[in-house]
Amino acid sequence: MYIEISNPMDYHVALYIRLSKEDENEGPSESVTNQKSLLNEFVENHRLSVYDTYIDDGWSGTSFERPDFQRMIADIEEKKVNMVITKDLSRLGRDYIMTGHYMERYFPEKRVRYISLLDGIDTGVESTANDITPFRAIMNDMYAKDISKKIKSVKRDKQRKGQFIGGKALYGYKLHPTEKNKIIIDEKAAPTVRHIFGMALDGMSCRQIAVKLNEQGIPTPAQYAGLTISNPGPYSGQWSSERISDMLQNETYIGNMVQGRTVKISYKSKKCLKQARENWVVVENTHEPIIDRETFHKVKMLVNSRKHTRNRTYDFLLKGLIFCHECGYPLAVLNRKNAAGEDVLYFVCRTYQRFTKSGVCTSHTIKEETVTKAVLEKVREVCEAYLNPKEMLPVAQEAVAEADKAENYETEIQLLQNKIDVLTVNLDKMYMDKLNGLLSESDFERIYQRIKTERNTLEEKLKELNEQKQRPINSSDRAKELVQSFIESAFTSREVLVSLIERVELTEDKKIIIKFRFKQLEQIQ
Repeated sequence: MYIEISNPMDYHVALYIRLSKEDENEGPSESVTNQKSLLNEFVENHRLSVYDTYIDDGWSGTSFERPDFQRMIADIEEKKVNMVITKDLSRLGRDYIMTGHYMERYFPEKRVRYISLLDGIDTGVESTANDITPFRAIMNDMYAKDISKKIKSVKRDKQRKGQFIGGKALYGYKLHPTEKNKIIIDEKAAPTVRHIFGMALDGMSCRQIAVKLNEQGIPTPAQYAGLTISNPGPYSGQWSSERISDMLQNETYIGNMVQGRTVKISYKSKKCLKQARENWVVVENTHEPIIDRETFHKVKMLVNSRKHTRNRTYDFLLKGLIFCHECGYPLAVLNRKNAAGEDVLYFVCRTYQRFTKSGVCTSHTIKEETVTKAVLEKVREVCEAYLNPKEMLPVAQEAVAEADKAENYETEIQLLQNKIDVLTVNLDKMYMDKLNGLLSESDFERIYQRIKTERNTLEEKLKELNEQKQRPINSSDRAKELVQSFIESAFTSREVLVSLIERVELTEDKKIIIKFRFKQLEQIQ
């Protein structure tokens, strides 16, 4: 520690101390008290003025989201601190990328002098200790990686032995008061679990069970555990069908320990990824069951039997663009039969659909066709005001001239005929699927009508091309037709709509709000 401070009065010092659980194993020399004593002795000997001492006790060096570290950074930003001192480089951090960022970039840019006492690092002077700093950071990172591997190995071993290693037990259970790594039944929450399985056994769907629990005012698992939600949304505090489905298929309730459902990306990140079911660690008969196995398997079969009824999707022009104005969530689309037995699509608020009885939002129910027509009319109106057909005419004339040079009537006719043939084959195949029971009557009618309409449109185009081939139209007239055709039909193209519109919002009183991607179009409304 041969560090000299020639002008101590120029510095406002931050003493930074960090201790993680892994560091505690290294002995008392790493303790907070020892670090603080060492740092205070240094500042006293060099007559430095300490602005504040920042302590992160129990925080890993691989994370830089430590409370007091971030408080120190805030004070640096406000120019309250211009010198940072730590016991050694590993106290600053064990992630060599982020440590290098602060050492090589952040501190120099903010005019902050960094000193690591035991490593002899001082960014305020030129020294060989500073030159090998990146290698020290990498060694610290490797140490953290090695510790992470050891901890992961120990946890995995405990999982295989059926020992519970989580911080909070599954809803319906609680940690054993005296025995470590063991769970017991929570007699307050267990009746709700049995109630949920009972309703499922009676044939109620997951959504119906969620609605019933919300009506009964039963707290959700998060509410029961007293957890705070950082970013509450319209679903917060409500039972959901997803939560119910997960509970009904969780083997923990029949006495099996189920762990390893998620895995951290790396020791440097808190983000977790879901594991495939075959990679879960399941150990049978490790604790007292809440649900008997026969009931569990019956309920599981009931839940799985409904999965195949949820695969139906509907194609509509505003798919992915239409949202509820009040809650901000995408609108769902439902299919209902009218008096004539025809399929009619309706928009409905997804929040209202899931939590009808909770009054979180309103239905917003309206025909998809009504909204789509209104949106297309508005888009046409706005774009026609922005477009000038006379300015588009030269471009169209140039395109027509190029097409005439190519004399590509035969090519276009052949392409159209090929498309028509493909659609005809698809219709024949659909009809056979319907006869063989692979396609329901309603799905057949819906898809059949769509493909038939598309084929009719292509046949009309083919007819027009054949007529033009026999009686060529004047290039100027063809250009005008091209411009007019674009203005009339372009706005019904989904590709054009997605390019023009960012989102469409439907209000509770059925008012339609269109948010364009371009400010010029916003101003025309």
